[in-house]
Amino acid sequence: MAPRATPLRIAQELSTRDSRVAHVISLVGEPPSRRPLAVAKRFERLATAILHQQLAGAAAATITTRVIDALGGAMTTESLLAAPPGVMRACGVSGAKEAALLDLATRVTEGRLRIGQLGRMSDSDVIDVLTEVRGIGPWTAQMFLMGPLARENVWPVGDLGVRNGWSIIQRKRSTITPELLERKGATFEPFRSALAWYCWQAVDLARGNGGVLPPP
Repeated sequence: MAPRATPLRIAQELSTRDSRVAHVISLVGEPPSRRPLAVAKRFERLATAILHQQLAGAAAATITTRVIDALGGAMTTESLLAAPPGVMRACGVSGAKEAALLDLATRVTEGRLRIGQLGRMSDSDVIDVLTEVRGIGPWTAQMFLMGPLARENVWPVGDLGVRNGWSIIQRKRSTITPELLERKGATFEPFRSALAWYCWQAVDLARGNGGVLPPP
């Protein structure tokens, strides 16, 4: 396996490919250094991603804490499958999310989803495998690739924050379409995960500056 690029190298590479991307890099610095999450922690991260869907940060954190407490301090395949009826609802978990969590736990228990093998699979194969799980769509799978698996070249063009951020960086009045953004991203391979992070940073910077980036 090739050595991972340092945050400094990634920032330098992206800066040379687009002057407007270089501008936002000058404002926020290097992207965060990422390392793959330990295999033993990946199931809980996937389950947490399901719980957090369509919830604001504070509400998501509260419900997750309730679930972990109700399951005895750990969200594992065993604790989820052994949970008595009504426990999840009492924690504020919807029926759809409870079904998704049980599907995830069942697939892992039966060996249909091998968490430990995800790190050795290609990005596209990881997405294919994860999206077979009820309640996990392409966006959740891509966030898992970028986070727990620390993949460097994920380009989540369906993420509204990435689309808005790109449009802010490029000083466009309208938000770019996913299809066009996919094509634009080709210039920045193999560091598109960091580019997505810079797009999110651009949204935050512009929010307090009238919708545009501040000067360097």
